[in-house]
Amino acid sequence: MEILWYMIVAVGGIGLGVFLASVVMRKAIIKKNSQMVEEAKSEAEVIKKEKILQAKEKFIHLKSEHEKFINERNQKIQAAESRLKQKEDQFKNRQDELVQSQQEARQIRENLSSQLEVVERKQSELDKMHARQVEQLEAISGYSAQDAKQELVESLKGEAHSEAMAHINDIIEEAKDNANTQARKVVINTIQRTATEHAVDNSVSVFNIESDEIKGRIIGREGRNIRALEAATGVEFVVDDTPEAIIISGFDPVRREVARLSLHKLVTDGRIHPARIEEVVAKTQKQIEQEIVEVGKKTCIDLGIHGLNQELVRLIGKMKYRSSYGQNLLQHSREVANLSATMAAELGLNSKLAKRAGLLHDIGKVPDNEPDVPHAILGGKLAEKFNEKPDVVNAIASHHEEAEMKTLLAPIVQACDAISGARPGARREVVEAYINRLKELEEMAARHPGVIKTYAIQAGRELRVIVGADKMSDQEASKLSYEISQKIQTEMTYPGQIKVTVIREHRAIAYAK
Repeated sequence: MEILWYMIVAVGGIGLGVFLASVVMRKAIIKKNSQMVEEAKSEAEVIKKEKILQAKEKFIHLKSEHEKFINERNQKIQAAESRLKQKEDQFKNRQDELVQSQQEARQIRENLSSQLEVVERKQSELDKMHARQVEQLEAISGYSAQDAKQELVESLKGEAHSEAMAHINDIIEEAKDNANTQARKVVINTIQRTATEHAVDNSVSVFNIESDEIKGRIIGREGRNIRALEAATGVEFVVDDTPEAIIISGFDPVRREVARLSLHKLVTDGRIHPARIEEVVAKTQKQIEQEIVEVGKKTCIDLGIHGLNQELVRLIGKMKYRSSYGQNLLQHSREVANLSATMAAELGLNSKLAKRAGLLHDIGKVPDNEPDVPHAILGGKLAEKFNEKPDVVNAIASHHEEAEMKTLLAPIVQACDAISGARPGARREVVEAYINRLKELEEMAARHPGVIKTYAIQAGRELRVIVGADKMSDQEASKLSYEISQKIQTEMTYPGQIKVTVIREHRAIAYAK
């Protein structure tokens, strides 16, 4: 029983402790919540004050910007009003001036009207007086005015005709003199404005190799490689004792260039056999064709010629690999084009058409198939086929007078073609004329006293004269070199310059420029 009592007391004590603890905790929580509320209120007051300050600052800032905007707008309005007022003043002034000018014009018109009336009255009086005088003259002379006029015209007609013929003859003679002078000036100015390099091509090409061992690989077993090369390229390969060189011979420069590039690729690659040769030659031919087209396009762009047919552009590029009497055909055609344009401009003709005709004038020398017709006629047919203008076609076809010249461009192209081809050094000389010039050069120097031997070397660009040391002093040798150079300069025609070297115990050199 006591135990039960103790247990009840214990449970009651525990419950009382729990109740008291909960009461204490509730009071602590209530106190803490009140503190948090107070802190929140204080923080809210602070935030409220900050936001009010920020709002005031924002308001002040916006107010200042608004005032600034209002001031700027007011200034613009004032400026616009001042400009408008100024324009109104100007308009008013102009209106006043217009009114004044209208009044002045009205006064001038009235004055002119009155003056015209006076003039008309005087003109009518003058006509009446003239009619009375004519009647009096007809009565005195016995002729009517028409008869007198006809008789005067007949009497003056013969005299006027003779004087006119004399004036015409004088004018014709003067025009001929001036025409010759002006023609010389035009040709000289045209030549001076156009200067191109002279390119002389040979009918052979030289392919350099590093060692003679490669020659055996190029020839191949029983010559099969070189036969395949010649069959694929259409040129001749000369493999002889020339050290470190192979000669490529052929009349077609395009074929020679294909052969040279193909041989270079084969030697660089190292694989040389008939199948590889055919493959490389085919690729090289395509490469050369592309290069020909690019050269043609570049030439047209450089000369400012547009609208050419693509086939004509390809033929122009093909001219790079052709020569005429040793003169590169493309360089010659470019020079003729520039000469023709300059000369046409000097004469007041169409310089663009002249340049076009000059560039295409030798197009008949490079067709893919060469028929048995003159190149000028063939070039004219090609130009006509590809829709060139009739003036250009006629200039191409007639530049060697194998067709009738129908336009003024034709003689211009003909003259410029002759100018380009006739320059000293532009085209290869005939071998016989070249040899005769060298002999004449040696004989001219040999005629001087004291000369033992003479040698024309370096294709005639240098003359070496050997004199006896006992027959001539150093001063006399110097004098001899000068005399020979002057004689060559005055008596001979030659391209470039010739170096004259007199050899005794020393060499005295002078140049004929």
